[in-house]
Amino acid sequence: MKIEYDNEAKQLKFEVLTKVAKYAFDGTLEENIDAMPYDIIPGPLPTFRCCVYREREIIRERVVSARGGNLPGQGDSNVIGVLPAACEGCPISRFRVTDNCQHCLAQKCREACPFGAISITPKGAYIDPQKCRECGRCAAACPYNAISDTLRPCVRSCPVKAIKEDQYKRTVIDYSACISCGACMKNCPFGAITDRSQIVDIIKAMQSGIRVVACFAPAAEGHFGTATAGMIKSALKKVGFADALEVSLGADAVAFHEAMELKEALKEDRKMTTSCCPAFVELIKKHYPQVKDLMSHTISPMTAAARYLRLQDPQTKVVFVGPCVAKKNEIQQVPDTADYVLTFEELAALFNAREIDVEAEPESEQDGSRAGKGFAKSGGVSGAVAQVFQEEKVDLPFTCAKCNGIQECKKALAVLKAGRLAENFVEGMACEGGCVSGPAGIAGSLKLKKNRAAILAKADHRSVSENIQITHDFSKVKME
Repeated sequence: MKIEYDNEAKQLKFEVLTKVAKYAFDGTLEENIDAMPYDIIPGPLPTFRCCVYREREIIRERVVSARGGNLPGQGDSNVIGVLPAACEGCPISRFRVTDNCQHCLAQKCREACPFGAISITPKGAYIDPQKCRECGRCAAACPYNAISDTLRPCVRSCPVKAIKEDQYKRTVIDYSACISCGACMKNCPFGAITDRSQIVDIIKAMQSGIRVVACFAPAAEGHFGTATAGMIKSALKKVGFADALEVSLGADAVAFHEAMELKEALKEDRKMTTSCCPAFVELIKKHYPQVKDLMSHTISPMTAAARYLRLQDPQTKVVFVGPCVAKKNEIQQVPDTADYVLTFEELAALFNAREIDVEAEPESEQDGSRAGKGFAKSGGVSGAVAQVFQEEKVDLPFTCAKCNGIQECKKALAVLKAGRLAENFVEGMACEGGCVSGPAGIAGSLKLKKNRAAILAKADHRSVSENIQITHDFSKVKME
């Protein structure tokens, strides 16, 4: 299949990742690093910025991140960083007077400004960027909507106000507030915010002779055309992984354990939140610590799958594959989980570098139940928990606040913090639509929905409980 993104920024990132992966496989990465910006931007005419020199600098910075290096201010433990050369397309001043200004006599914009930032000129109102404090009162007061609000997309999309400006008005990330959800990365129209890649380290591990196994998220089906989980497993082995496992199997184990945990909470009249989404977990830890004790102790499906694999071979190196960049943060915090994280964007680059057509790969056995695969969508976790209640004949009805996106998560957690939440259970998903809509995905929403519907219609209706107790024995896997 041919990978084509819906915007040029992601396509450029894909091209850089592909070249880095190809050279890493060939063992020639170091000798080709300096040439890559010139290979991708041959010039002499620019294609997307003011000059080829800036374009090449953007590529150079992308190569740094693709190799796992630090961008300015990023630090070793932070997974998301800003490309300085690319982050210069947004307007410096948020509020701007447009040609729609009618030179009105009332001058309501000037009267509304408490900072004296607005003056009236023969050409109309003017906002002094040195005095403006971006309160927005002028825009609200203008009767002709002549003042535009060009808030930076990264700032607008960040749900926790982690995007700041330095003294030169450049975008910086406040990592003390950041939850690594990737919303800024997904919404930046210049592709100036990116995630640090482990693609080179993963290729080196595969080539070292160590047993490296890929475990891929339930969200994978639909992102690689009509390729099923079985086809993706075959493709991963062809790339160089010793084996591959569906994380939907880990999701089955999580659904069962979390159902049992919820059962006890309901008996004790306690409320509980899910713990599968790492960005949701970070949101609780950093911004709603008052409800931290109500969070489920059950590990994530990624960690369950990794621990299951290591029971079979303790020396196995596990690579989680998914559309989530927050997973790169999770592996630094949770013990005995995956060793590396590979996003779908990075996996697509691996396939491209090795000239692998996923849709042409042979079908192989699938691991997870349909309920486990459902973890990829909003409402899927609580749906799987409800299915376990039914299978295990747990007669304890519960209600669930299904939070679709961080904004809904924040509202539910605020009500929970205040002690006024009506529901017993809170399912938190940082990405609207669920993991399938993660910031490092491939397919657009319409194509993804169509692909997944066709694939999941053929999925096995196996029991969650039987899948982890009989088909796959999780009895020795530590689930907390």
